[in-house]
Amino acid sequence: MPFTWLVALRFLREGRFQTLLILSGVGVGVGVIVFLSALISGLQTSLVDRTLGTQPHIVMRAPDDVVRPARQGPAVAARLEPPAQRLRSILAWQQALSTVRALPGVTAAAPIVGGAAFAVRGLANRSVALRGVDGPSYARIIDIEPRLVAGAFDVSGTRAVIGTELAKDLGIGVGDKLRIETPIGRSDVFLVSGVFDVGNKDLNLRWVFVSLRSAQTLLDLVGGVSTIEVKVARIFDAEAIAGEISGRTGLVAESWMRLNTQLLVGLRSQSASSWMIQLFVVVAVALGIASVLVVSVVQKSREIGILKAMGTSTRQVVRIFLIQGALVGLVGSVAGVAFGSGLALFFASLAKNPDGSATFPVELGPGLFLAAAAVATVTGLLSAVAPARRAARLDPAEVIRYG
Repeated sequence: MPFTWLVALRFLREGRFQTLLILSGVGVGVGVIVFLSALISGLQTSLVDRTLGTQPHIVMRAPDDVVRPARQGPAVAARLEPPAQRLRSILAWQQALSTVRALPGVTAAAPIVGGAAFAVRGLANRSVALRGVDGPSYARIIDIEPRLVAGAFDVSGTRAVIGTELAKDLGIGVGDKLRIETPIGRSDVFLVSGVFDVGNKDLNLRWVFVSLRSAQTLLDLVGGVSTIEVKVARIFDAEAIAGEISGRTGLVAESWMRLNTQLLVGLRSQSASSWMIQLFVVVAVALGIASVLVVSVVQKSREIGILKAMGTSTRQVVRIFLIQGALVGLVGSVAGVAFGSGLALFFASLAKNPDGSATFPVELGPGLFLAAAAVATVTGLLSAVAPARRAARLDPAEVIRYG
């Protein structure tokens, strides 16, 4: 074993109580970091999944109609009334769809025909949001299949899939018939093939899925689509990808980050608070390690003086205390990872949702453990710099004589 490592380990063994105390401090600090990171990451993932699980990451649509000023002789009309927006198809939507699917970071894209309609069953009548989809491609955007409570997600031909609230209001279920009427006077009868529950009462009441062709006919959009919905691999890249889509296609591309600004603010606030707490924990751990090593320098000043008098170089003395700091950080981080993981798992097991999932989910993984260990080790190493420099400045003759 190298000389500096041998001396560093001996110093740590001789001060057992101090070493144990600082290891406990590092362990608790790392445990807090692991616990907070796992809890906040789990809560953010759960919140994003519940919020974005029923909506695309990016929605593409045709630009809004704009009014052009009408000239009245040499003058221009002073007041312009914005035009009412009508349901329009995306021009050359097949080409736009191919362009988007080829972009890096995009995992799926699906054409949608959406518009207002009425669901009619006998004397019952409900306003609904009609959504014409291509089943296989739409399932890659929003997977309705796991959210089905009855039947299957089958929109082929004249089959429709509806929400639980609409099924309850109309008194229908799988195998029953439903008439869909649109404001332009078109209607068709559909066979209910599935009933879903996405965890949102409004969506369960309003969403009606039919085939792309059926919606095109009902909404007088034959051969066209009203929107293209996109899913990306990294959700926080959605705004940047939306900008690239808009630049390449000339369409309006709105990301979930723009449509859900309050959610984004909440996620960023959570992350900021987590980083602030972790920063203070790291500072506290660093001060603890530095204070213990400073005390060690004072206590071991005579030994350090003897080592220097025997030929130990200043660089070796510095290395001895740096090794102590790094060892304390590394060993403490191992204990802290175990403590933080156990605390996180225990906390997650305290409360359960009605579906059996954890009310406070946690995300634990090798990446988190390695990051926590690296932070603790580097913190220990940096905390040992000041004590190491103090030890290096000791005068051997003086400390041996008066130590």
